[in-house]
Formats: sequence, structure tokens, C-alpha cells
Amino acid sequence: MENVSLTQGKTDPAPEAWPREVDGAWQEQMVLQYAPLIKYIAARLSMRLPSHISLEDLISSGIIGLMDAVKKFDPSKNINFKTYAEFRIKGAILDELRNLDWIPRSVRKKSHLLEQVYGELQRSLGRPAEAEEVSAALGLDLEEFHELLDETKTVSLVDLEGIRKTFSKSPEISDKYLPEILQDDRALDPGLAVYFSELQEILAQVIDALPDKEKLLVSLYYYEELTMKEVGQIMGYTESRISQLHTQAVLRLRAALRGYFPDPVPTSKR
Repeated sequence: MENVSLTQGKTDPAPEAWPREVDGAWQEQMVLQYAPLIKYIAARLSMRLPSHISLEDLISSGIIGLMDAVKKFDPSKNINFKTYAEFRIKGAILDELRNLDWIPRSVRKKSHLLEQVYGELQRSLGRPAEAEEVSAALGLDLEEFHELLDETKTVSLVDLEGIRKTFSKSPEISDKYLPEILQDDRALDPGLAVYFSELQEILAQVIDALPDKEKLLVSLYYYEELTMKEVGQIMGYTESRISQLHTQAVLRLRAALRGYFPDPVPTSKR
């Protein structure tokens, strides 16, 4: 697949080119340069949101995230600004979605129930549960189970992106350090660098334990940044089926992470 530039053909600013004092002119230049990136991230997230969630509102939140990234970026840490900005943009959009509280509480409860069942079956079976096993445990036929996955898929949009919050649950690591840590754990002192490395290994282990199809989906969607439709074309499934597999993967990850952390990703802000 052709690699499309998201920064209007301009390269990431070199560390030595970054001004000592960020002023309004530099902020404006960065917003113009990275506007395509904001639109791309917002549009990618909006594809799985209800129609009443405004794309323009997501883009506005993304701009705020970018401006925050420009203000806080420290070129001396050898972090790529584009990657740092992506984290801040996505974080600002997801924070806005959480603030809107657009997911009904009943849907959150169903998602939490699904997560519990996945976790219990994983522990009792010693392997990832098949869809038929989960549906049987819930007392549903397979069609009803797939409908339930479709109903709860919006929760997973925020949840897997929000797995970054797992790491901020530690009293030693504040969320404000996450963009720096994710790119360069040298930003931490040696003790915290070792601790965070262990957390990364845990996340890698729970992803590796996913069924092969779901592991491939996570890789294509989150690492290769393909759309659900593109992932479906590669894997030979409809976009709807890919969405269901994605929801299952998120539920498994959440259930597995709860084995390491008391509440890795909150299901509700209340």
C-alpha cells in the first residue's frame, strides 16, 4: 500500500530547528503543517462513531491536542515530533469523547459483562474462548451473540486506545509522562525505565495470547493503521465481521489486563 504523506510533503522539524521559545507564529505554522494529520485521525475515529458525533468537533479537539503538543514538546529528548503529536491529538479527541459520555450506561454494562465472561472462560479453559463458548455461557445463540458484539463495539473504540491509561495507574508513573515514555524510556530514571519495560512486556504478552486472527487484526489496525475495510480485504472478511473480531480482541485484552492491574481501563467515568 502506498505510503501517503499526512504533513503536506513537509518533513518533521529537526530538533535544532525547534525554537527555544514557542510563539504564536510557530504554533500556527505547526497547525497548518499537521492539519492533514488531525483530519486523518479524527476521520478514522469518527467512522465507528454514531452519526450525531460531529467530525468538526473531533477535529477541533485534535487541534487543541496539537497545540498542547507544540507547547510541551522537548526536542532534547530525541522524540519524533510527529509521533508525539499523534499521541496528543488522539488523546485530546478521546478525552472529548469521554467527556461527552455518549455511550449509554446499559451498553457499558453489557460490555463489562462480556469482558467478565471472556476472562472467566479464559481462566477455566486455559485458552482463548471460542465465540460459540462465549455465547453459550451467556445463554445466547450465535446470532444474538454477534448482535451483542455489534451493540457494544462503540465501547471498544475508546477502550483499546485507552489502554495507555493502564500505565498511569501506577503511582510511580503519571499520565503526563506517557508520550515521552512511549517513545523514549530514557526520559525516566533507571528504576522507572525498568518498571515501564515490564509493563510493556505485559501488554505484549496479552496481545500475543490473542487468537491468530485477532492478533493479526490488532497489528493491521493499530500498528499498520489500516481501516476496518482494508483489514477486511486483507483477511477476507466483511467490514462488519472485522468490527466484531475487533470488539472480541478488546474484551480479551481488558480481561487479561485485569489480571495484572486492579482496574486497567475504566468502563465508566462515574
